[in-house]
Amino acid sequence: MPDSATMIESVPLLDRTQAASLAAAENERFVDLVRSLDTGDWTRQTDCPAWDVRAMVAHVLGAMESIVSPRELVHQLRAGGRAAGGRPLVDGMTEVQVAERAHLSTSLLVERLVATAPRAARARRRLPAPLRRLPFKSDVAGVTETWPLGYLYDVIYTRDTWMHRVDIARATGRPLVLTPDHDGRIVADVAAEWARRHGRPFRLHLHGPAGGLFIGDGDGEEITLDAVEFCRILSGRGEGTGLLTQPVPF
Repeated sequence: MPDSATMIESVPLLDRTQAASLAAAENERFVDLVRSLDTGDWTRQTDCPAWDVRAMVAHVLGAMESIVSPRELVHQLRAGGRAAGGRPLVDGMTEVQVAERAHLSTSLLVERLVATAPRAARARRRLPAPLRRLPFKSDVAGVTETWPLGYLYDVIYTRDTWMHRVDIARATGRPLVLTPDHDGRIVADVAAEWARRHGRPFRLHLHGPAGGLFIGDGDGEEITLDAVEFCRILSGRGEGTGLLTQPVPF
């Protein structure tokens, strides 16, 4: 085995300190990308069929504002439940986030995002232990799962913002900033959860600054592709075969 290979079971779960650091850095990178957008960028279609760039930014802002304000969170939960109409709650909540910010100018969207992003990262870090254990239901590829709220705050919110940064960079042709210490840690966490979910041996070689070589125990499927594309496939944005049909929540 090459010295640079990582046994997948050795990838540690994100602790609260590391999760907080990743959240703060990812929120900052998302803000930097959004601030670089030109007028024509906001109407470009993203990989999420219902959203252009403007709607995607409104969603991310709405999620951050729900983290900062308990009142806003309760409102989004109630309004999202009504909007969902039998679909997963998160679908209704995202619709509400976008619709209720549709009247904002792009400059005001940016202004509110700049103000809210660091506050949201701090609020996630301060989530009290009793609240971290509360159950939260979400849909993963048509299957309802129950997560502790701490997993949503520590892991999913950062993955969601990261993936939407990827979406916007792809839609607009803007550079996607990737570094091993930040993006590589997010990707490694995704790969480790993917491995836990399918439970089969593999050899995964991910290219790019966020990549690495990850080994599952025993002889198994050989997979080689770009690290970002790996995450896009697991999120449902791309087509995969074999073990790449195993979804991971973002």
